[in-house]
Amino acid sequence: MWLTNRIKRVPPGVIKTQMLAVLVFVLFGCKEETSPTHTSDAEGNSDRVLRIYFTNPALSTDAPEHPANVIARYIDQTEHDLEVCAHELDSEVITKAIVRAHRRGVRVRVVVETSNKEGQCIRRLHEEGIPIVDDGWEGALMHNKFLVFDGKAVWTGSMNFTENCTSRNDNHGIYVGDERVAENYHRKFSWLFEQRKFGGKPGKNSRIPYPQVSLKDGTIVETYFAPDDRPAGKIVEQIRKATKSVHFLAFSFTHPGIADAILERASKGIEVRGVLERRQAIAGHSMYSKFLIGGPAVHVYLDGNKYNMHHKVIIVDRAVTVAGSFNFSIGADRDNDENVLIIHSEAVARQFESEFQRVMAQSR
Repeated sequence: MWLTNRIKRVPPGVIKTQMLAVLVFVLFGCKEETSPTHTSDAEGNSDRVLRIYFTNPALSTDAPEHPANVIARYIDQTEHDLEVCAHELDSEVITKAIVRAHRRGVRVRVVVETSNKEGQCIRRLHEEGIPIVDDGWEGALMHNKFLVFDGKAVWTGSMNFTENCTSRNDNHGIYVGDERVAENYHRKFSWLFEQRKFGGKPGKNSRIPYPQVSLKDGTIVETYFAPDDRPAGKIVEQIRKATKSVHFLAFSFTHPGIADAILERASKGIEVRGVLERRQAIAGHSMYSKFLIGGPAVHVYLDGNKYNMHHKVIIVDRAVTVAGSFNFSIGADRDNDENVLIIHSEAVARQFESEFQRVMAQSR
């Protein structure tokens, strides 16, 4: 099955030809590796440095643009180095793509959350000889879900690399083809994989080189990692700048500071609308009840997905988007290993606003 295993020890020109053939096979002829999941590839993503993807459980399971297949294609295009930071991994499609990369000579390294390291797919990677590091402690979560491709591009977002997250839950994925953003994520990966600097362990002093990057299309992207950067403060700063609207999608929302910033904007007449994952909202410690009594400008709903509404998104004035792995909780800010992007782009905000409207239309 592993066609890419045949391209070792052949001339470079043949390698390129065979790799192209393998990629075509993966894109169009590898149905046994297709998982039941989907995404919208909005607004001509293939030509963009920054590309946004959304899962959609309602779409046909044969759609080639679903996120597991999209990620597999990015992995199949990787030539030298693949860094995988996975809170969870049980997607067959993504796992097989990682193994293909390893077998064709790509240096593959993996970081995983300790509580998930015994999963079948992680064991398969271990059996292939792929080096794997787990966080090794129970004080917090290694909650990142990102990949770094050849130090040139990054995939991140709310979506775990699992069958459930890619096929049933509401999630987003973000691809950024910029070497500076990739260097930020590579630096974080190196701290985790090489130095074992997880969570809030003593002595940690991690700083990324490019916290704010201007992409070639002019989009400003801010990159922050918890717990070092305390992203909640950065998120609050953005919310306080809102002059028109604050829309949010939240799997878990227990951070009082972020909630207070939203309610303060509502008290000034700013439109506030949000959707919370219903089981998390009623489980206790949620800001749901606080939003319910927040006044007439606050409209918060419970999601209608029978599985999980797993987004962690805030859209400010339909112009700035907060997205990533970062749940709006104190634990995410102070203890977990997380990442969050703040994207200054009306075009990106429109895509997230469309997803917000879709999720809200299904809410209760």
